[in-house]
Amino acid sequence: MTYPIRIAGDRVVLREFRSSDVDDVLGIIGNDKVTQWLSFDSRSRAEAVAMIEGAVARAQDEPRTEYYLAVTPKGEEDRVVGFARIAFAGVKAGKLGYAIAAEEWGRGYATDAARCLTSYAFAELGRHRVSAAIGPSNLASIALVEKLGFQKEGVLRDHVHTNGAWRDSVLYSVLQDEWDL
Repeated sequence: MTYPIRIAGDRVVLREFRSSDVDDVLGIIGNDKVTQWLSFDSRSRAEAVAMIEGAVARAQDEPRTEYYLAVTPKGEEDRVVGFARIAFAGVKAGKLGYAIAAEEWGRGYATDAARCLTSYAFAELGRHRVSAAIGPSNLASIALVEKLGFQKEGVLRDHVHTNGAWRDSVLYSVLQDEWDL
């Protein structure tokens, strides 16, 4: 695998994180409006720095088992509006995750990022299956993965502990031979 990764979509470019991304990242992972949908509570500036440092370090692992990438608007690669991640799990499987800054919702960034990263997982990383675990009340994210062709598999009960309570996750997946986007 070559480092660094850059994946261009219709609306976004996915790229490796940089230390200079901390303020943009904090605006995402420090915002309760965003993290209510994620598997972790809002984070501090120090935690945002640690997240970026960890992503940068893991990007250099050989073999690489995670692609945690900054989501930037096409033509504005210095401005981070979200992140997208594919982590290897199981045999030739990947777990998809993504988040977009609240003020950027509704612009198609999450859909484009998820499409790009899923395509990359199949075409470049040789994954057979990509899954996404989504909170049952996150209707926008459920609509996004369904639009991309993911199928509902079931519910993972008390899957994550966030915002002081256990939360279920709805599990979706798509297989390589089903993917045509």
